[in-house]
Parts: sequence; C-alpha cells; structure tokens
Amino acid sequence: MNVIFTYGMETAFFRFTQIQDKKTVFNTSSISLISSSLLLCMLLIGFHVPISKILMVEAHPEYVLLASGIIFFDALSAIPFAKLRLDGKPRKFAFVKIFGILVNMGALYFFLSVCPQIAKEKPDSLIAFLFDKEWLVGYVFVANLIQSIVTLLLLSREFFSFNLKFDKIVWRQLVLYGLPIMVAGFAGMINETFDRIMLGWWAPVSSEDAAKAEVGIYAACYKLSLLISLSVQAFRMGAEPFFFKQSTSENAPRTYARVMKFFVITLCLMFLFVMLYVDLWKYFITDHSMWVGLKVVPILLLANMFLGIYYNLSIWYKLGNKTVAGAYITLIGAGVTLLINYLFIPAYSYVACAWATFACYGIMMVVSYVWGQKNYRIPYAKNKLIAYIIIAVIFYTIHYLVKEQFPTSWVNYGVATILFVLYFLFILRVEKREFAQLPVIGKFLK
Repeated sequence: MNVIFTYGMETAFFRFTQIQDKKTVFNTSSISLISSSLLLCMLLIGFHVPISKILMVEAHPEYVLLASGIIFFDALSAIPFAKLRLDGKPRKFAFVKIFGILVNMGALYFFLSVCPQIAKEKPDSLIAFLFDKEWLVGYVFVANLIQSIVTLLLLSREFFSFNLKFDKIVWRQLVLYGLPIMVAGFAGMINETFDRIMLGWWAPVSSEDAAKAEVGIYAACYKLSLLISLSVQAFRMGAEPFFFKQSTSENAPRTYARVMKFFVITLCLMFLFVMLYVDLWKYFITDHSMWVGLKVVPILLLANMFLGIYYNLSIWYKLGNKTVAGAYITLIGAGVTLLINYLFIPAYSYVACAWATFACYGIMMVVSYVWGQKNYRIPYAKNKLIAYIIIAVIFYTIHYLVKEQFPTSWVNYGVATILFVLYFLFILRVEKREFAQLPVIGKFLK
C-alpha cells in the first residue's frame, strides 16, 4: 500500500524539478499526494472489515485502521522528505528519521514494559484501567502511528510550504512518469520479501514449526547483509537528486561513471569487512543455533552489491523518461525470484532463496547495463569494476580456506586483517589519481 499511496511521485518530483518550474512541480505533486492519500485512506477505512478477513486478522479489524493511518501519514511525508533531499539538507533529513525511530522505541517501551509494570503494581490506577494485556500487537501499531504523526509534524515547515495552485499538464506528466515506478515498486517488494513466504510454504521439513525455523534462520542471517543494504539505501537517498541535478552538465556521464567507481569500491570494502570478520558479526544473531545459516551471507552480500549497482545504473531510464523500462527490468527480476524459489526451495531450503536473490539482482544489473548503454552511454570502467569484485571474492575465499585449515582465533583475525589491508592498499595504488582529488585522503596521497 505504501507503493500505491506514493505511485512513484518522489522520483517524478526529482525529475521534473530539473525541467519544469520547481514551485509548480512541488505544489502539484503535494496536492496530488494529499488528495489521493485521503481518498485511498477512506477506502481502506470503509473496507477495513473485509480487508481484515483477507489478511486473516478478522478478530482485530482495528489493526487495519491503524495500519491505514500509518500509511496515510507516511505518504504525506514523502514529498517533504524529497524536498529536503533536493534542497541538500541531509542533517534535518537524518534528524527527523532518527527522532521518529526514537519516538517509536520510546512508545514501544512505554506500552510493552512500563504499562504492564504499573498495571501490576497499581491495579487501581488509570493506566491499569486503560491497559489491555491481550492487545500487545495493537500497541505496536499505535507506536508506529505515533512515529508517523510526529515525523509529519517535524516536517510541517516543508509540508505546508506548498500553494493551492494545481497544474493539470504537469500533473499528467508526473503521473505518467511515476506509474511505471509504482509497478517496479510492486515487483521490488516481491524480490525483497516473497522468498520468505515461499520458504515457509515449501521448506523441505516435516512440520510447520520447522518451516518457521528455516525462515527464522534465513531472516537472521540476512541481517548480516544490512551493512551493504544500509549503504545502498543511503546512496539512493543522496544520489537520486544529485544525478538529476547533474543531468544538465556536459560532463554528466563522466560524473556518473566516477560515482559508480567509488560506489563499487566502497561496497567491495564493506563485503570484505563483513566476511573477513563474520565470526565477530555473527554474535548479533543471539540464537547460536541459527549460525548454521551463515553460509548464505556472502551470497546475500554480493546480491545486495548487485542491487546497489543496479540503482546506480537506473539513472539512464529516469533521465530519458523511460521509467517503463525500469518496470520491465524489475518484473524480470521478480520472475527470476519466483522461478528459482519454486524450483529449488523444496530441495535446498533457504540456500535456494539466497541464490535466487543473487540471480535476481545480478540479472537486473546486467539487463539495465546493456539496455542503458544503448540509450544513454556512460563510460563506466566496467572491466576494472568487475576485477575489483572478483578480487574481493578471491580474498574472502583465501581467508575461508586458511580458517578451515587453521581454526584458531589469532590466525583467523590476523589473516583477515592482512587481507583487508592488502586489498585497501591495492585499491589505493590503482586509483591513486582519483583518491588524490578527495578532500581528506588526497592530502596524504599528494
């Protein structure tokens, strides 16, 4: 529903502020999102009972009402957040996001820890009267709703800065540009989440509880790829408005290629940082029985690296107003995900899910590169970047083989550190000219 509520309007906003009057685009996109969000939210509220039956929570139709409110306020925050990114205000963007998370955590702590304690110690208090210990899931929804409302209030300056001036022609351009992105968003949700659902259906185990355990192992190990996932997300937040701003420059293709180079180098270093020291990172998985799934972590890290490269490559269809190409590419990825999981989960469980993710994002990356170079040529250092990725994988493999032969901590971490430093020095030597132009590192290299 988040995908439907925003229908690609954020990306459309970035694109058309570069070719249309910024104020007109901001006014039109804001009015469009507010109006459509109100309509869609009323529909969800009106049909919340049948929706709760479809979602198999008919005993708690109020969950759908609360979820509708969360989606509504999140949608209203979309353009204000986009405006912060366009205006180059990352500090306020980060503050609002982090403060919202803290509000959520604080509300959860209050509802799930403080209230039960007060109700137990002071049964005659108002909190004891209002608190329902059988409605704990509902309080999680309430905490999220509070976060969404507080977030919008923090963005009130940006939210209320639009004027009631609606341009139908601009709106039509925004919607036609954004709708394929909405389709891509749906397919993206399949790529990111559906493997867990399919794993729960078809895991090669004898009981439903065992299937849930397989899903839990996969989900826990997937979290170790978050370092790259977070980097990719941060890159998307900053890169999208930057790429559109650069689009009018004569040197735009060279700039995009240079950004790609630094991006891939960063992801390769992160891949090694996680995999060479995975025996430390694994303690974030508190249930040690789930460590059996650590074998999928390198596959998922590389998959998320491919996804990040795909996001970088996707600038060609966004600049060329060919967002339908993005929808096709993401649908191809979704098809690959569904097919591989369908064929191999019954035999290989969550390992099949990891390889499906790898294949999905890898194919999306390759298709986008080949298609994009035909429409908007960018001089990516393709061979060099492929070599960086392969060498990083080789370094990881060397460490893995040494660790298998000499399973002691000092050998493990000693070899890991040597390999990581060697890789970094190798990159520094090859890209010395590029790094010399950077503000901090450049002083030492010059």
